[in-house]
Amino acid sequence: MAQITLKGNPVTTAGELPGVGTAAPSFTLVNKDLSEANMADFAGKRIVLNIFPSLDTPVCAASVRRFNLEASSIPDTVVLCISADLPFAHKRFCEVEGIDNVVSLSVFRSPEFGNDYGVTMTDGPLKGILSRAVVIVDNEGKVIYAEQVPEITQEPDYEAALKAMV
Repeated sequence: MAQITLKGNPVTTAGELPGVGTAAPSFTLVNKDLSEANMADFAGKRIVLNIFPSLDTPVCAASVRRFNLEASSIPDTVVLCISADLPFAHKRFCEVEGIDNVVSLSVFRSPEFGNDYGVTMTDGPLKGILSRAVVIVDNEGKVIYAEQVPEITQEPDYEAALKAMV
């Protein structure tokens, strides 16, 4: 279990992020159009998993905007923005914000994703949704970067994540 905070108050996650050098757990999540997307759909590409609690918070929205601008321009890379928000919320957010360089995915049918990646919060006011984390998977399915953001209200370390991709 990872110990993180929400506005300075302790929160625990369901486990730990996959370690660098390990195989990334497979998953099946839901696209904005209600179709399913799984890890195999992105085979041969570097995959950025931008994991966060909800699009309806300023920090989460900022991370989607930032990865939409920066990471998505790196060749052979796909950015997956993952939260417990329903696909309808993902679609609305992306349309309003003009977000079209990332794949926005919901875990609403796949609660095991949060356990497999160690990001489901198990206590605190956000219990049951995902913590803020970035996991980058290389084109062979191995984790090359993992950041569990220690304070939920903070943005991830974009520079470190981007550096890991080049």
